[in-house]
Amino acid sequence: MSAPNAGVPATWPAPFVTSPVDATVAVPGSKSLTNRYLVLAALADGRSRLRAPLHSRDSELMVSALRSLGATITEIPGDGPFGPDLLIDPVPAAARGTRQIDCGLAGTVMRFVPPLAGLVPGTTGFDGDPHARSRPMSAIIDALRSLGVQVDDDGAGSLPFTVTGSGRIAGGRLEIDAAASSQFVSALLLAAPRFDKGLHLVHRGSTLPSPDHIAMTVSVLRGAGVDVDDSVPNEWRVAPGPIAAFDTVIEPDLSNAGPFLAAALVAGGTVRVTGWPASTTQVGDKWRSILPALGASVDLSGGTLTVTGTGRISGADLADTSELAPTVAALCALGSSPSRLTGIAHLRGHETDRLAALVTEINRLGGDAEETADGLIIRPATLHGGTWETYADHRMATAGALIGLAVPGVVVRDISTTAKTLPQFPELWQQLTRSAEA
Repeated sequence: MSAPNAGVPATWPAPFVTSPVDATVAVPGSKSLTNRYLVLAALADGRSRLRAPLHSRDSELMVSALRSLGATITEIPGDGPFGPDLLIDPVPAAARGTRQIDCGLAGTVMRFVPPLAGLVPGTTGFDGDPHARSRPMSAIIDALRSLGVQVDDDGAGSLPFTVTGSGRIAGGRLEIDAAASSQFVSALLLAAPRFDKGLHLVHRGSTLPSPDHIAMTVSVLRGAGVDVDDSVPNEWRVAPGPIAAFDTVIEPDLSNAGPFLAAALVAGGTVRVTGWPASTTQVGDKWRSILPALGASVDLSGGTLTVTGTGRISGADLADTSELAPTVAALCALGSSPSRLTGIAHLRGHETDRLAALVTEINRLGGDAEETADGLIIRPATLHGGTWETYADHRMATAGALIGLAVPGVVVRDISTTAKTLPQFPELWQQLTRSAEA
């Protein structure tokens, strides 16, 4: 497979348009679903198949990690337009040895895989990109130790660290503080069916971010026949037992669809995203309520989400926009009235400190943005061209491209970081902007 975004320049002049767009876009599979299903398949009772999965840096890091633990993952022809299907044979019970796993900057790899490593005899080292070493990890490290798994992190509570697995984890009741990331909850739930006693997981701490992602994890577990009780807030009980092999189609990534849909507000016109599910656990489905709050017309029919805008963006007060926040912030920076985004303090621990990064880059282009304790305030201002830094963060890159649609002279540094979850972004964005030229 060729390198993602091969040939894309380090500095990328964001396309600027002066006419409305009219485009139909298909986006690749969901990263969140692809990596959850990959983990489940590595623990399942037999061979599983993922149809139309995402092929990106994050998913390839997950595939590599699971292969290191002993899973067999094979690419086979499929019907999806963005790459082959995957056949996964689970980690064999006899797997053992010493291995090293590269997490890159993928939160799902650095958090979902260590519990699996505790279930496999041997020693597994974890490390990643430079910024990965500053991402919150202490909750999963402490949780594994409480479950009796040996973890050596030199007291840092972060990457790099080593997990020494015995092949079994007892399980039982476990309390954690997952305020820094919902991925700590999902990581433990995904492996819990293989614990001897299952798991009774309790979140103790401040507000739990991104509950939609935990609901997604619970849904994929139940789809594989796992008994999960989430009837008590901030508690999850997973019964021990088998994980059924499965054959599933991965939904398009609705979060990655956001910048394309948002282009209809920025430039005016209409953008359609195909393959939109009627019912989903993806947080990206919130675009159907977020975009109307900012001035768009939204319609879902026949599996296509259609967004129409006038080129005028309203300000809004929006809560818990989670991973959608960079795109929302870019829209608000182009808005005609003030906006306030709340409930997103946890974004300080994502690929970069997204709140600080957004304020810095919006203000660098003449905007008026400031951080609050749990979010952002963005006021109307006249923006100008300049360099938009991405901080190795794919969502910062797409936010810069969106602003560049309305502001001439915006140059996005390192657009290739979009390969993390959407390697085709530069090509798809060029196709979208050409619809305005046409």
